[in-house]
Amino acid sequence: MNTKLKCLLLDDELPGLTYLKMLCEQIPELEIVKTFNNPQKLLSDIPGLEFDLLISDIEMPGMDGLHLAEMLIGKLVIFCTAYKEYAADAFNIDAVDYITKPVKLERLQKAVSKALERFEKPDAAKKYIQLNTDKGKTLLYFNQIQYIKTAVSDSRDKTVLLVDGSFLNLKNVKFDTLLKELPEANFCRINKKEIIAVKAIKFFNHNEIILHHIEENNKNTTLLLSETYRSDFLKKVKL
Repeated sequence: MNTKLKCLLLDDELPGLTYLKMLCEQIPELEIVKTFNNPQKLLSDIPGLEFDLLISDIEMPGMDGLHLAEMLIGKLVIFCTAYKEYAADAFNIDAVDYITKPVKLERLQKAVSKALERFEKPDAAKKYIQLNTDKGKTLLYFNQIQYIKTAVSDSRDKTVLLVDGSFLNLKNVKFDTLLKELPEANFCRINKKEIIAVKAIKFFNHNEIILHHIEENNKNTTLLLSETYRSDFLKKVKL
């Protein structure tokens, strides 16, 4: 595979930037275009730069990496940060990957491989799935999903809670089918009857997950985290 991703690096701490550059130089699929320790400087230089991928810190003075990434239309982004709590926000803006520091070469290589796959196959980053509902066909956009559960009326159907608080009834679809279509990094099965979006999580422990969604009783939606799916879930949210 001869494809190289033209890459920008951003970290406001120079030792971190130097270390990141050293790692990237060991990855054959990357071509480092320029390094920055100031997000505003990167933003001002962008019109004159040709690049495919930004590898960026998140917490920086002046502008955080999340807001910066939202301005880079059509560019791939990998976040490298010391903080775990931004993971849901990162995937919500369609980041390729989210790595917690200290960054290891093997982990960075894995993230770059994901970026390369998305770069070469843009359809791999599709935004929606077409499904049958009780009202006809729909385009279910991934960023609109909070959770999916087995329908009360018919176990063959699934009920989706959307970010606007409304519900959608999907007809005759299996969880395995949905999981194959949903972006793996953004969704996780938590028990036999439910899949959740990582961004919908407010709190969690080893036995239950509390979502941002508020129900009619003014309490947050609380879901069971079963032992069968606990390990995979914890890996996903603790990246």
